[in-house]
Amino acid sequence: MGVRALLSKPFAAYVHQKNQGWIEHPAEAQQAVFKEIIDRAEHTSFGRDHGFGSIKTHADYVQAVPVRDYEALAPYFNRVKEGEKDVLWPGKPLYLAKTSGTTSGTKYIPISSDSISNHINGARDALLAYVHETGKSAFLDGKMIFLSGSPELEEVGGIKTGRLSGIANHHVPGYLRTNQLPSYRTNCIEDWETKLDQIIEETIDQNMTLISGIPPWVQMYFDKLIRQTGKQIQDIFPNFGLFVYGGVNFEPYRKKLFESVGRQVDSIETFPASEGFFAYQNSQSDPGLLLLLNSGIFYEFIPTEEYFSENPTRLTIGQVEPGVNYALVVSSNAGLWSYSIGDTVKFVSVKPYKLVVSGRIKHFISAFGEHVIGEEVEKAMKQAMQKFKEVELVEFTVAPFVSQDQGSSYHEWLVEFSKKPHSPDAFAEELDKQLRQLNAYYDDLISGNILQKLKLTPLPKSAFQKYMKSQGKLGGQNKVPRLSNDRKLADGLLEVSKQG
Repeated sequence: MGVRALLSKPFAAYVHQKNQGWIEHPAEAQQAVFKEIIDRAEHTSFGRDHGFGSIKTHADYVQAVPVRDYEALAPYFNRVKEGEKDVLWPGKPLYLAKTSGTTSGTKYIPISSDSISNHINGARDALLAYVHETGKSAFLDGKMIFLSGSPELEEVGGIKTGRLSGIANHHVPGYLRTNQLPSYRTNCIEDWETKLDQIIEETIDQNMTLISGIPPWVQMYFDKLIRQTGKQIQDIFPNFGLFVYGGVNFEPYRKKLFESVGRQVDSIETFPASEGFFAYQNSQSDPGLLLLLNSGIFYEFIPTEEYFSENPTRLTIGQVEPGVNYALVVSSNAGLWSYSIGDTVKFVSVKPYKLVVSGRIKHFISAFGEHVIGEEVEKAMKQAMQKFKEVELVEFTVAPFVSQDQGSSYHEWLVEFSKKPHSPDAFAEELDKQLRQLNAYYDDLISGNILQKLKLTPLPKSAFQKYMKSQGKLGGQNKVPRLSNDRKLADGLLEVSKQG
C-alpha cells in the first residue's frame, strides 16, 4: 500500500467524525450558515437593497428577498461581471463560473474566496466517505481521470473566468497532482473528439484506478478504447475500481457502462453545480445523497406544484418531508440569494438528510396538461428495460407531438439504442404502460383518447453525438435534456439523423 492510500484512512476517519456534528444537528447547522451569510453581506449592494440589517429570521428573509432565477438577478450579475466590488458578496469574486443558460445565453456564476472550499472539500469528502466506509484506498495510489472542460481561464471584469470543472482543476490537491490525467495540455483542447483521442493516448497504458465524468461521455471514452484495443475496460485497466459521476441520472446508462467494463465497479454519485457542491453519496449501500448543511449554503425548498405560483411556500431543512418533489433554492457565501438553480430534489431520508435529484423544474412535458417530469420518464425507461433485458441504451429524450386532429397527438420518445429490443412495438407498449402507472394525468389523457399512446422513434448510431456537436455542446459537462415541452431538440435530432 502506497503512502497516499495509507494516510487517507486516518484522515477519512477524522473528516467523518468532524462531519457528525452538523449531520446530527442539521437545523442548527443551517441556522448558523443563514446568520453568517446575512451578516457578511449586510453592507453589499444587494444587502442594502434588501434590508439585510433588519433580517433576523427566515420569515424576515422571505419577506425581503423573493425567489429569482439568473435572468431576474441579471442586473446584479452584470455589475459583478463588469468588475464592480461589493455587489452580491464583499469584494470581487475569486472566479466566475461560465455555464450555458436556456434563455439567458451564457451565465456567469460567482465563486468567492469563501465559497471555493465548498466545491473542493465537497468532492474530497465524497472520496473520503468512501474510504471510511469501505476501507478501500488503493485507488489513491493509481491514476485518476476526470473527463472535464478546459482549465484555461479568461478574464472578465478582472475576474478569472471559465467552466467550473476547469476552475476546480486548478485546486486539485498537490498530493494528487502526480496521479491526475489527462495532462493540462490535453485538458485544454476544446474540440471534444480531438481531446478524447489524446486522452486515450495518454491513458491507455496507465494504471487507471478512478474514472470520473458524466456517464454518456465516459461511455464514449470506453467505446473508443474498446474499438482501439478489442478488449473490455477491465482488461485495459485491471485495477479500475471506482467510478465517480454526477449531473445526470446514472440508471439509463448503468447496464451498458458496466458491460463495457466487464464487471461491476463501485460508484459514487455527486451533486455538483456552478452554484455549489450540494451533496454526495456517502454509502455504497444507500443511493441517497447526503446534503451538505454546513458548507456556506443555506437551502430553501419549494413544493414543485407551487413553484410557479405568486407566493410559493419556502421551507427550510427542518420542514421537508420524504417523497415530496421540491425545487431547490440556495443562498450562499458566493453571493447567491434565494437563487433557483432549476433542479428538483426528493428526500429519501431525514435522519440524516439525504436526497435524490428528480429532474429540472423547467424540463417537463405539459403540452396537454399532463406535467410529465424527468423522474417519471427515466423510471418508465428503467422498468421497461428490466422486462426487455436485451435492451441497451445510449441516450434518449422525449418531446410532445401536437396535432390539430383530435386524438392524434402523442409523446415521441427518441431513443438511440446500442442493442435494440427484439420487438420495438412491445417495448413501446411497455414504456407507455409504465408511464401511465407513474402519471395519472397522462393516463387520463390516453384513456380519454385525447392522446395516442407514445411513439417510439429509434435513432441511428451517434445521432445524439452529432446533434450535440452541431450545437457546440459535445463532451465536457454538457447534458442532453431528458424531456422538452417543445420540438426544438426532437426536430434537431431527426434532422441530423436524416443527414446520415
